[in-house]
Amino acid sequence: MTDTPHFPLSAVVGADSLKLALCLTAIDPKIGGVLIEGPRGMAKSTLARGLADLLASGQFVTLPLGATEERLVGTLDLDAALGQGKAQFSPGVLARADGGVLYVDEVNLLADHLVDVLLDVAASGTNVVERDGISHRHAARFVLIGTMNPEEGELRPQLLDRFGLNVAMNSQPQPAERGEIIRRRLSFDLDPQGFCEQWAAAQDALRERCQQARERLQGIELDDQSLAVITARCYAAAVDGMRADLVWLRAARAHAAWRGAGVISLEDIDAVAEFALRHRRRQQPAEAPTPQQSQPQSGSASSSTGQGQWGELPAQPQAMGGRREVPSWPKKP
Repeated sequence: MTDTPHFPLSAVVGADSLKLALCLTAIDPKIGGVLIEGPRGMAKSTLARGLADLLASGQFVTLPLGATEERLVGTLDLDAALGQGKAQFSPGVLARADGGVLYVDEVNLLADHLVDVLLDVAASGTNVVERDGISHRHAARFVLIGTMNPEEGELRPQLLDRFGLNVAMNSQPQPAERGEIIRRRLSFDLDPQGFCEQWAAAQDALRERCQQARERLQGIELDDQSLAVITARCYAAAVDGMRADLVWLRAARAHAAWRGAGVISLEDIDAVAEFALRHRRRQQPAEAPTPQQSQPQSGSASSSTGQGQWGELPAQPQAMGGRREVPSWPKKP
């Protein structure tokens, strides 16, 4: 018997900002994953599951709240090492998630030391298990997706900062949109396979777009001019540390790859600004840079136009911190 398929990401109504953030971190996992904030019933887990279908392995692994560190990282059998001269490794959740999505629901309720381990491995792509001088190392390259309801407790600032992107789902859908959400959910529940077949063309197009963006990514320079814009805006936002600058630059490059461009433009920098700054911005920002400081002079950060797979992106989204438009998504087949 086959597993029930995931609800297609391309069939999700609304939530365009979150869908974009998920695709960007799938294009470049080095961005550091996505933290999704919002109340219950906002389809956070549905969106995270839908992301797995865009990755090569399609693997989706959930970390239970009550998991131990051994269950997370795996265990070493030292008795086997004495008898066979080689330690026997029992894989944990991190090994199973390699190549796919590792999903942590209510990450703010997870023990801090486990969150530390998760974020360390997500950043390095490697899990190392050590016991009594014996170690085992294996690849653990996954897209980390965490969700939390702020009403049920906050995540420590040190851990909050280590999530690459942050998206809040707190807007109420309009009645017509709510109705379409319910219709699609009922249709999926009635016939999951048939529903996925109905959306197969749109899902294939989304998967192909992400794959092409991954192939294009390394050819896009992390250039000094784009970095100058971002560092000036991070200073204006009074963020702590340097992680925001790096994440923002990587996300802007992924966005350029997503829309089919060969260089980072101001369009890309603006489009991902709130993703990188929302969970890092202080209440009292420093004095904003002048236009001459924040605008690149020429070259790769100049404005460019590019057609998205589902329509042209806005030529110039609003400045950092404001509401912005995101690429349109497939309509109902």
